[in-house]
Amino acid sequence: MSLADELLADLEEAGDEGEDGLYPEGEEGDSDGEPAQGMTEGVLEAIPEEMEVDYSKTESVTSIAKLRNSKQFAEIMDKISGYIGKQRKNSDVSGPVEADPEYRLIVAANNLTVEIDNELNIIHKFTRDKYSKRFPELESLVPDALDYIRTVKELGNNLEKSKNNETLQQILTNATIMVVSVTASTTQGSLLTEDELKQLEEACDMALELNQSKHRIYEYVESRMSFIAPNLSIIVGASTAAKIMGIAGGLTNLSKMPACNLMLLGAQRRTLSGFSSTSLLPHTGFIYHCDVVQSLPPDLRRKAARLVAAKCTLAARVDSFHESSDGKVGYDLKEEIERKFDKWQEPPPVKQVKPLPAPLDGQRKKRGGRRYRKMKERLGLTEIRKHANRMTFAEIEDDAYQEDLGFSLGQLGKSGSGRVRQAQVNEATKARISKSLQRTLQKQSMTYGGKSTVRDRSSGTSSSVAFTPLQGLEIVNPQAAEKKVAEANQKYFSNMAEFLKVKKEAKM
Repeated sequence: MSLADELLADLEEAGDEGEDGLYPEGEEGDSDGEPAQGMTEGVLEAIPEEMEVDYSKTESVTSIAKLRNSKQFAEIMDKISGYIGKQRKNSDVSGPVEADPEYRLIVAANNLTVEIDNELNIIHKFTRDKYSKRFPELESLVPDALDYIRTVKELGNNLEKSKNNETLQQILTNATIMVVSVTASTTQGSLLTEDELKQLEEACDMALELNQSKHRIYEYVESRMSFIAPNLSIIVGASTAAKIMGIAGGLTNLSKMPACNLMLLGAQRRTLSGFSSTSLLPHTGFIYHCDVVQSLPPDLRRKAARLVAAKCTLAARVDSFHESSDGKVGYDLKEEIERKFDKWQEPPPVKQVKPLPAPLDGQRKKRGGRRYRKMKERLGLTEIRKHANRMTFAEIEDDAYQEDLGFSLGQLGKSGSGRVRQAQVNEATKARISKSLQRTLQKQSMTYGGKSTVRDRSSGTSSSVAFTPLQGLEIVNPQAAEKKVAEANQKYFSNMAEFLKVKKEAKM
């Protein structure tokens, strides 16, 4: 069995279930996030154009659309007619609300609206297949099912009626009527027979009657919304609440639905070839078109629809458990929505130019005294640096380094400056040497052993050989006495001299 045969078999099974009134309640959610109008519509959308069921050979619409003549449809409409004139209050209900007969009627009426939508899709398919013989282009020009059916009933075999037709102006827009009239003058369709016209008229009348019954059900459910879902009605209004509850298949199914799906209930998919799609709003359902959302500017409506859908989900869950029958939760949620709407529309705060604040740091304490003066003298400019910074007017300077071009020594070492070649060292800015470093340098300068004339820088005529009358030649140290004096001075008067501890002998 091929894929097309399997899909057709599923379609026939769905049609059999529709005859017995066994449609599953509240089927929603197709691939585009739009709620499915039932099993039959979902299957028809899944089948490609070449695989769809062809109703052109079907003799009568009653053989495929049996809802209007069913017993269930007649019973529900009769009960609605009986309840329309009565007023109900929450105090009239004793026990659980699910056991109340009117509540069960409302749930059944909601389910019936889903079946009516399925039936309207079948009738639209039947009408389209039949009328494509006369005007095949009309299907692409009028995508809406009910508008297509009304247009077919108005035109019939005479396509000239599309020009200057007041009834058609109430169905279609002026731009669409103009395109339809131009296309009708060039269409290649053939005339319909009397039997085919009767079948089309019967199908159109059935569709319009079912649509009228659906609106009657909506009016009844809307009048009972304060009894069924008081909190939901407070937020979006009774009319919108009745519509979304009817599409969802009842309050219980609506309470189980997430907010992202609830926002898409009632969305319409339009593919109008030849027209601009800028005016079409995808993924917008009944909530987007309710008065609460439409009161806002256009740029905030999508954001507002998401917020309202989230609050409607909470209100539906409260209503499904029959809590807050006085609508307190609904009023609180609506007040929260209005608060957020006001917050979104507030103008941005005016930016004020603020002066810089006063610095937190106080005045620094100015130090003075000998230590501070010595530090300033030590860190001040030296005479060498002053000469290096001083430049002679109208004279080309020589670079001091080959690697660092543009760096010169200023007036250092130049003749005609009136100063000595080398600047005098200022004792105030002279680098200081610590005492430990002085001791280290003094130790290194001390000589031990024999002294040479080169190291000691003494006269070259001095000799360590002396002539004595007794022993003749004698090697002596002519500087031994000086060395002893120097050692004594180093011990007591040098920079490294320290206090000595004198041990006292114990007295006997």
